Parts: sequence; structure tokens; C-alpha cells
Amino acid sequence: MPDPRPALSPAAQHVQDTLRALGRDYPVRESERSTRTSAEAAQAVGCQVGQIAKSLVFRAVNSGRAVLVIASGANRVDEGRLAELLGEPIGRADPDFVRQHTGYAIGGVAPVGHASPLPIFIDEDLLAFDQIWAAAGTPNAVFPLPSSDLPALTGGRVAHLRAA
Repeated sequence: MPDPRPALSPAAQHVQDTLRALGRDYPVRESERSTRTSAEAAQAVGCQVGQIAKSLVFRAVNSGRAVLVIASGANRVDEGRLAELLGEPIGRADPDFVRQHTGYAIGGVAPVGHASPLPIFIDEDLLAFDQIWAAAGTPNAVFPLPSSDLPALTGGRVAHLRAA
């Protein structure tokens, strides 16, 4: 029987395939509406902004490596705390750096399926929700998942990252 879900764009399909390879059948949803920002994503799926798992990529200053933070859409990241956890200063990553290291454009960085391995930090506030929504490869694709699955799915380190 054919899959009743509509065809996904290549980046969203990559996320769907990665999730399935990891033993998870979370349905990737792609729509005409933008999910680039946390507010847009929350409106598109009908949830609280805090339930959006926004992916932010930083550049480690000394090593030059990419660092992914998966934060609650309601929170700003305490960059000083992140640098402390990482053990080196961090800076903002430009769009080319993000795409090179994750394989995704800003606004669509998924928590899985990256172009190269990278350290991942997870905002502990996301775990307060039963269900969260994460980007799925494009600025208009998302997928739902139980928040309790995020650490095992990503290998990420849960930490207090919310800026005061």
C-alpha cells in the first residue's frame, strides 16, 4: 500500500530517512507556511512557543568546530554558560558555516542527520513538555517527538542554558 503522506523535499526526506534509520517513525510534516522562527512554527502546528525545539549553531572560537544548541523556542541561550560547558569561547555562525557543518539552512536545522558530527547541548526547559516540535531540514518542515526522546536521539547533553 502506498504511503498516503505527500512527497517531501529532499532535505525533509533526509530527516525522515534519518529518523527511521534511528528507529523512530516521527512523521515529518512540510507545509506552505514558514516554520523558520519559533513563533511561526508554534502557530503552524498549534502549540506553545516553548514546545519548539529551536536549533542554534555556534562556532567554537579556538577549535573552529560547530556546536548545536537545541533550545526551547521561548528561551534565549546564555552564551557564557554554553562557552563554560564547551570549555572554549563561542561566536555566532554565518549561514555558510551552518550549512557546511549541518547540511541544512538556517531555519531548518534538524536535531539529526548532520553533515558532520558535532557537540549538541539541549536546553533542559524542553524536557518540561511531553511533546515538542523540531525542525526537519527546511524552513517549513517540522516533526513532533516526545521531549524525553531528544537526548537519546541526538546524543546531546542536557543543561541549563536559558539566559536570565
